[in-house]
Amino acid sequence: MSELIWNIILLILSAGLIFAFIRLVRGPYLPDRVIALDLISILALGFIVVYAVRFNQPSFLDVAIILAVISFLGTVAFAYYLERRW
Repeated sequence: MSELIWNIILLILSAGLIFAFIRLVRGPYLPDRVIALDLISILALGFIVVYAVRFNQPSFLDVAIILAVISFLGTVAFAYYLERRW
């Protein structure tokens, strides 16, 4: 039963990644693409966390925390750039 739940979680994350990538490619404006890129990084974070929990690899949670911090700083930098540009 738990194997089915893990597969469903990974399927949902994969679907979200596909839709976010479509928005990244088709986004008509720069803010749409920035949000899509941020969503892709959050979904990658989800994949790392699911892998760490499923296979009992707590060291990958450190990687997830670092990715979250870098993603946040990247989003802040994009927001600062967009504020200055407009």
